[in-house]
Amino acid sequence: MQSRKQDVIRFALSGVVALGLAAVVLPTIAAEQLASRTVAGVDPAELQKMMELNSRPKSIPFPEDNPYSAEKAELGKMLFFDPRLSGANLISCASCHNPSFGWEDGQPTGAGHGMNRLGRHTPTILNLAWGELFMWDGRMDSLEEQALGPIQAGVEMAQPLDELIAELQGIEGYPVLFEAAFPGEEISGDTIGMAIATYERTVVSNRAPFDLWIDGDENAISESAKRGFVVYNTTANCVSCHSGWNMTDDSFHDIGLASDDVGRAAEMNDMPEFKHAFKTPGLRNIVQRAPYMHDGSLATLSEVIDHYADGFAQRPSLSDEMKPFKLSAAEKQDLIAFLETLTSDDDPVEIPILPN
Repeated sequence: MQSRKQDVIRFALSGVVALGLAAVVLPTIAAEQLASRTVAGVDPAELQKMMELNSRPKSIPFPEDNPYSAEKAELGKMLFFDPRLSGANLISCASCHNPSFGWEDGQPTGAGHGMNRLGRHTPTILNLAWGELFMWDGRMDSLEEQALGPIQAGVEMAQPLDELIAELQGIEGYPVLFEAAFPGEEISGDTIGMAIATYERTVVSNRAPFDLWIDGDENAISESAKRGFVVYNTTANCVSCHSGWNMTDDSFHDIGLASDDVGRAAEMNDMPEFKHAFKTPGLRNIVQRAPYMHDGSLATLSEVIDHYADGFAQRPSLSDEMKPFKLSAAEKQDLIAFLETLTSDDDPVEIPILPN
């Protein structure tokens, strides 16, 4: 009971309440409040439009066929941190999605079964409750499906699902937890995926300095960061792909990285427009999540900005949003200052005691 109460407290602290709703209700910011905000040299009306698009949601969306319950989230957290979900009993979901690294792993590309290097950077699970398609190439339609993919993949966790089910059934404690989360149902691939997905949906970034500024605290971020917000929305045009409160359009773009990886095209019958296209990542807690890009090829935010400014490969599939731009040294620093305000002071994650 205490752990469930703490879960509710965590949601409240993050500005989100887990209501199990199928839709997100956005808070309203008074128009007169936004109209009173200023950034030097910017039309207040234009600034108001920019700010109105970045209000945090009030609730976490849970699907109707997998509604939230504290028992389900508790079970999902245990499974997420349990290395016995891997064939070698050495790798857990948290091995790659580490809360200390913004729910990534701090490496250019992930490491899988046998410590073999994978071909892509580990994406964050932060704020995935608002996601639409999952994995860098969008090959998973739901978090439930995504949760089971790496477990079964031979290059990742290398655990056949039937063997995992038998293993969990034989661990004293897990059958009890599954019965509490899914009364009358057996341990199955579906219930494993649903539990992990429920926990992952509760992984939500707390309110960041940027959110406090949007809410009206003029001292929450620096003047440099405020100017950077304008650069983000205008000259650099980051907002064309990194839009909304989580700074992602949940779509797929070829951003001109020099890579042989065809990305989304492999899932779309090699359609030319999806060649080298990858999912737009959200930017929350971005300073914790270096290195960057689907291949981990850029080490710093400064390098990322340089790539977008004029460092991308020209090819037919290049996204229409990829247009060269020029920033002064001061504007570039302002943009980085803004991106830094997207990182929140999140609650420490307690590692669960696992059943034996």
